[in-house]
Amino acid sequence: PLEVWRSRGRCELLVFAGIHGEEPETTYALSRALRQLSGAPEHAAVILAANPDGLVRGTRCNAHGVDLNRNFPTANWQAKPVTCRSTIEDPSDVVLGTGDAPGSEPEVQALLALIAELRPEAVVALHAPLACIDDANDSPLGRRLAARTGMPLVRDVGYPTPGSFGSWGGEHGVPVITYEFPLAATEVLMRDHVPVLVELLTG
Repeated sequence: PLEVWRSRGRCELLVFAGIHGEEPETTYALSRALRQLSGAPEHAAVILAANPDGLVRGTRCNAHGVDLNRNFPTANWQAKPVTCRSTIEDPSDVVLGTGDAPGSEPEVQALLALIAELRPEAVVALHAPLACIDDANDSPLGRRLAARTGMPLVRDVGYPTPGSFGSWGGEHGVPVITYEFPLAATEVLMRDHVPVLVELLTG
């Protein structure tokens, strides 16, 4: 099950990490930020691990071998497998499924059901290690995160992402910002990005 930390008031923002299980730094940083608060955020909801099985296994995919960020029910979803890299320097040769059908995976279904329930004004998805703020809408929040982190604001990551959460958000009028941590030591990431996340959850 996906664990959700709910806002005390109306949910204006949903922040989630760990949809790719081999990006545990996103969960670690979001957890540390959440634990620095005196209580639940006033207007933000949090999911520390959108792919709990993958996080435990250290795999990009879930327990079914599916890249969850290619399983969202979008017009550009593709049935054919996708590939990813073991590390940023390696060739993209790790083969992952995209699901039996768009939205087939329980984690995706749970996340979409939560968004339908909470109706947040925006969603921030934490990823690594592309070192950018990906915001197709060029929103004030995206610009603020870029300015605060010193990372570039981009409109896309430079390659196709069929069936991604960002594609789903664009098709359904849900503003999505992908906050991509840089490749850095864990304590450097915590020093540089946990304060930004605390501001995001409280601001």
